[in-house]
Amino acid sequence: MDAHDTELKKELDATLHARRELGEEYESALVDSFLEKVDQRVDAVVDRRVRRQLAEQQMAQARGARSTPASDSWAERFGFGIISLVLAIPLSAIAVTQAGLSGLVVAWAGIVGVNLVQAARSNAALFGRRRAERDSDWQE
Repeated sequence: MDAHDTELKKELDATLHARRELGEEYESALVDSFLEKVDQRVDAVVDRRVRRQLAEQQMAQARGARSTPASDSWAERFGFGIISLVLAIPLSAIAVTQAGLSGLVVAWAGIVGVNLVQAARSNAALFGRRRAERDSDWQE
């Protein structure tokens, strides 16, 4: 339990103690006050996380880091293709058995989709032209 959680627990205890002393007529005001403190705590945590992520993104841009890992090799892409084809055999059999031709079409649509995403991730130039045109519009 960190210090902020301890403070929040103390605030809750104080709110409950005040409710016992003041009675039920002040209950809504006490609850609203406590919820405001919880809301401030959540906002502070979210702000801190957003600032940290923005700083990390700025550092990555300053270093010229790429969003895709540089370790994508031909062997890795080839292995992914082989594994997806090997797994396609039992997936096709299950799909045909359970749902017929429509199941087979859905299974292969998923297989093709996964391979397209992998290809786009490992080869930015595949879909990069369209993004570059959009980015240039914003820079003008």
